[in-house]
Amino acid sequence: QDGRLIVDPDKFKGQHTFLGVPPSGDWRTNVKRGRFDLKERVDGSGKYALVVANCNDLFGRNLTITGQYTWKSVHGYLPGNLFGEMYFFFGLMVFYLILFVWYAFMMNYYRDEIIPIQKWVLSTIGIGLLESFFKAGDLWVWNVDGERFWFSLYTGVVFGVLKRAISRCLVVMLSLGWGVTCDSLGSKMRKVVLLGIIYAGCSAARDIFTVMAITENEILSQDQENEILDVVTILTFVVSFIDVTFYLWIFDALNGTMQYLEGMNQAMKLKRYLRLRLILLISVLFAILWSVFGIVDSYNDKRMVNEEENGWVLSAVWEINYLFVLIGLSYLWAPETGAKEYAYVMELSPVGGDLEFDTNIGSPDDDDNDGEEGVSSEYSDSKPGGYSDEDELHIDKGVKA
Repeated sequence: QDGRLIVDPDKFKGQHTFLGVPPSGDWRTNVKRGRFDLKERVDGSGKYALVVANCNDLFGRNLTITGQYTWKSVHGYLPGNLFGEMYFFFGLMVFYLILFVWYAFMMNYYRDEIIPIQKWVLSTIGIGLLESFFKAGDLWVWNVDGERFWFSLYTGVVFGVLKRAISRCLVVMLSLGWGVTCDSLGSKMRKVVLLGIIYAGCSAARDIFTVMAITENEILSQDQENEILDVVTILTFVVSFIDVTFYLWIFDALNGTMQYLEGMNQAMKLKRYLRLRLILLISVLFAILWSVFGIVDSYNDKRMVNEEENGWVLSAVWEINYLFVLIGLSYLWAPETGAKEYAYVMELSPVGGDLEFDTNIGSPDDDDNDGEEGVSSEYSDSKPGGYSDEDELHIDKGVKA
């Protein structure tokens, strides 16, 4: 039929409607039955597209279409490929809440033993909780109302940036020995904070521009979108460079602190840092393997992780890796009895295994050692016979004080 779009039902399985346009004169109309119900389709899940076509492009009339279109699935307005991400952030929020409540309870219980680094750990956990709360809330509101909650969206992005920046600074400070070998980092603290601020600024700009390119694609021109994506690419390289700087600094500081503890025979503190290094090495190894998997999978004809359906998994894995490190740090630096003494007091090491301690120091009943060899202590102002200030005291078989 002339002037009517030809639709092949064998190739096009979707629904369609026709709208007749008069050849001349002013004309305006509304689509009265524009709702397409796809519940009867067995293979209804997948990616959908709305296409508007003018079949008479040579002699037809130019048309202006105004209004809005809305997609809604059986679960709500949220796109089907984001349902898994919404459930993931709700689950992540529960994990952060449990971790935050536990750590806050321990800090309150051992309030007299708190060291500054533990406040940083609790702050990081709290920021992670707020990030997952706002991101889950944004997706939930979108699913219920059909519109993005912009405050929740951008607040979640900001908290995510703060979480990543503070956590990197936290690991650097721990690697430098703050709260274990020293109570202050001095000028190094300013360098750590400065690098964290630079990372937060670049990362925030990258994430906000990325969100704008995705959510504002209907009002941005193709040139504007390409310019934003070019800026995102540059910022991604900058953030990656800062990340590498953080990792090199962390492992260099960690090795230096461990060598110091080993040289000072601080076995208990060294054991804690060995566990910290193990956690970080597992995290880095996992990150490398996942990155290689992503690159290899992108070249497969049939991808194991389909970005259009399960693209959220790619970012969810990084969140899990981050949570693993944070749980490890929280466990290693958990508030406990004697935390201040552990942090700021040197561990005493035995001298050749020959040093003995007796709680009965200077007791009148211990004046006679029954002929046992050694050195006895007495309440006397006089010096033992034959011993002067210039003589050297030799201990052969131990000291019993």
